[in-house]
Amino acid sequence: MASGTSGTNSSSGAAQSTDKAPSSAEKWGFPLIELYRLAFTFYKRNSGKAIHLSYEDNLKLIAFKQQAALGPFNTSRAPALGVLDVIGRDRQQHWQLLGEITREQAMEGFVDLLDTMCSAFRPYIEAVRQDRDETLRKELRLMEQEKEARERQENAQQELLEEGYKEELQRRQLQDALNKQTYQQFKLYAEKQFPGNPEQQAVLIHQLQREHYHQYMQQLHLQNQNQNQNTEDKSHQEEENAPGNNNNSSTDLPNAMEGLKLGDVETQQQQQQQQLAEEQHGHVEQTEGVGQDQLGEEEYDDYVMICPAKIWTRPDIEQFKTEVSAGDGDGVITIGHGDTVTVRVPTNMNGKCIFWEFATDSYDIGFGIYFEWAKPVTNEVTVHVSDSDEDEDCVDEDYLSTTEDLESGSLSQERGAVNNPTAAPKAPISIIVPIYRRECYNEVYVGSHSYPGEGVYLLKFDNSYSIWRNKTLYYRVYYER
Repeated sequence: MASGTSGTNSSSGAAQSTDKAPSSAEKWGFPLIELYRLAFTFYKRNSGKAIHLSYEDNLKLIAFKQQAALGPFNTSRAPALGVLDVIGRDRQQHWQLLGEITREQAMEGFVDLLDTMCSAFRPYIEAVRQDRDETLRKELRLMEQEKEARERQENAQQELLEEGYKEELQRRQLQDALNKQTYQQFKLYAEKQFPGNPEQQAVLIHQLQREHYHQYMQQLHLQNQNQNQNTEDKSHQEEENAPGNNNNSSTDLPNAMEGLKLGDVETQQQQQQQQLAEEQHGHVEQTEGVGQDQLGEEEYDDYVMICPAKIWTRPDIEQFKTEVSAGDGDGVITIGHGDTVTVRVPTNMNGKCIFWEFATDSYDIGFGIYFEWAKPVTNEVTVHVSDSDEDEDCVDEDYLSTTEDLESGSLSQERGAVNNPTAAPKAPISIIVPIYRRECYNEVYVGSHSYPGEGVYLLKFDNSYSIWRNKTLYYRVYYER
């Protein structure tokens, strides 16, 4: 026991001398507490396996461990020992010999003693440190990559916001310019509709201006499509040799702003009317089987020049739906998803103008108006339902081709005769208002159009874009004497 005591004294002195040694972080690369936990874990896992210590060395390590965990030896806190508990007395004696050294000094003594007695301890700590450094490097790289990704995403979002802001600014500038041009005209109309009621006049002016803006953009879009189609037909071979040339058929706001003459209202309106007439002239087709001898020049002029339709909205949607629902039931239709409903309205010999009103529940609907140049076989209004565009006569590309000459005969006439000699001839159809979606669940959409001649109006209510929603349509059609 005396030799054990002297050995403990020498180890205690070595532990006390560690105050002047470098810190654990400088020597081992770990904070003292973390280094001590690694050393104690290594000791527990490898004692009696990878390392073999003498009885005396184990007592020293255990003494450092108790001093680090509980502080200096205190008889009142020490567990009671049995008469034959020799190992317990030896451990208490080595713990007592450590004196008043601090817990940090005890941790350092445990690490240094384990390093002296076991050659495998230092490589183990070095491996753990390298693994920790590599993990930190990976985490740093990951953090940098995430930071770069966030910056790229923020930059992309900022660019999108800037582009959206520019587009919205251009849209507002265009709409403001159109509103200035049409304000006086719409004001006079609103004063006639609601005399002495400035609030209703303001609402109507706003509705007319908004509808005029949509019509202007739609006409510009159709004009660009026709121009691009003609350009593609003329330079098809050049485009094949130079695939980089690309005609964009979409209407953008800069082009719209460039096409808007801000200083000349009358010239602008005349140009729009002329362009609309030319577009509709290109969409008129000759009836198959009817030649120039059967269709004279006077009749040709009668139905080619079509005036634009007038469209506006009004807010009394609930009252309108109640009135239509209280009728005989013909004015309420459920349009299935993927379907298109065509309401055929023949011209009336006593009328000169058609009027229409419609609204829906909860969702929008596509709407457009066409005119079929054929003598009505009945005076009744009829409703036809088709799946998508399976029998859309008025959207036949061959039939509406602008490259066909009405006076010299239709190319579709020849093709139809070859493909189906027994097929019934199709009446020519003009587009008055192309189909596009209307938010008619908030307001009643109202419109009128002067008869261009004798024929049948085709009111198209298009729900072909909807995959699962049915639409409830409320409509009313009548004519003016």
